[in-house]
Amino acid sequence: MAVIPWIEPDDGGVHLSVRVQPRASRNEVVGTHGDALKIRLTAPPVDGAANDALIKFLAKRLGCGRSTISIEHGYSGRLKRLWIPDMGVEEARRALLA
Repeated sequence: MAVIPWIEPDDGGVHLSVRVQPRASRNEVVGTHGDALKIRLTAPPVDGAANDALIKFLAKRLGCGRSTISIEHGYSGRLKRLWIPDMGVEEARRALLA
């Protein structure tokens, strides 16, 4: 299996490195940006709206509950590190790049 720089396995789940582009025309995964997965979101970066939209978007793509996804680092920046429990690397990769 090839190493995917934006997914890091950990006991019981995965960590995702994500770069967010707010105020886009639609919500979508657009590829990578350095060692992060780049995601465009329609929400503005105001009052946590982009973070909420990111969690909602990822929960839908990954097929998990919104409450299971947490932002570990980067709450107020574009580069974020998220924790998704009960998810494997391949499962996350397939869901996000499909």
